[in-house]
Amino acid sequence: MKNYRRAKKTIDVSVGESVRIIQELQELSQNDLAELTSIPQSTISAIENDRVRGCRACKGSRNGLEVSSAGFPGMGN
Repeated sequence: MKNYRRAKKTIDVSVGESVRIIQELQELSQNDLAELTSIPQSTISAIENDRVRGCRACKGSRNGLEVSSAGFPGMGN
């Protein structure tokens, strides 16, 4: 990572916001994500609205969205 350069502008987003942003970029509904991850749609909604903290379901949604942990602040490997 010698060529790594910090972004000029950054924003802080929660895990829930990250899920929603990436889900929308991949054109997935909450129901689509629920099917991909075997996580109930109601739990996905709770994650997106930051009503769930530090849960295993968040890692499951990350895997269903096919993104690295970099896309989810505070959710290491």
